[in-house]
Amino acid sequence: MASARFHLRPGMRVGLLGGSFDPAHKGHVHLTDVALRRFSLDRVIWLVSPGNPLKTRGPAPLDSRLARARDVVTDPRVIVSDYEAQIGTRYTAETVAALHAEYRGVKFVWLMGADNLQQFHRWERWEDILHSLPLGVLARPGWRQSGLHSRTARQYRQAHLPGSASHLLADCAAPAWCFVNMPMMPVSSTALRAAGVWQGGSPT
Repeated sequence: MASARFHLRPGMRVGLLGGSFDPAHKGHVHLTDVALRRFSLDRVIWLVSPGNPLKTRGPAPLDSRLARARDVVTDPRVIVSDYEAQIGTRYTAETVAALHAEYRGVKFVWLMGADNLQQFHRWERWEDILHSLPLGVLARPGWRQSGLHSRTARQYRQAHLPGSASHLLADCAAPAWCFVNMPMMPVSSTALRAAGVWQGGSPT
């Protein structure tokens, strides 16, 4: 495995936001800003994936998605990375294991929208992920209730940290998850693609 891709020190609280980012947009930035504040994170890494195993349609070229993501990010605490392509992982469980091995002592938190919590049980080795690091879940338009009543939320209700204690999440032993509400921003990558404003090139 290649050495230090990120300047991370033991004890740092680092959020991981994975996805195809096809394309990255202000909603991703907004979610990241809320996560940094509510979960008391030092950094957030956007893990721009080569592809999503749960989606049949392939994303735009990785280089284009990385460039777009770097264009929309302005906070120096946010790192845009193709880490998964570099190390050849396809599934989140593999990526998390690799990060833990490479950055020992870093307190990683997996970040996701409530829409992903709703179908999290479909992810490869989803319970391994839950037992590897805490989950920080953020509200998404139309997904609050379905996320909170998902199979994962029900099965791991004893591991639920209340939103009022969200700043403690990174210090919690897994399994642990915390759901926080945030002001809604009704924008999505799917809608941008449907509107034709993203063709895998520069931001419009």
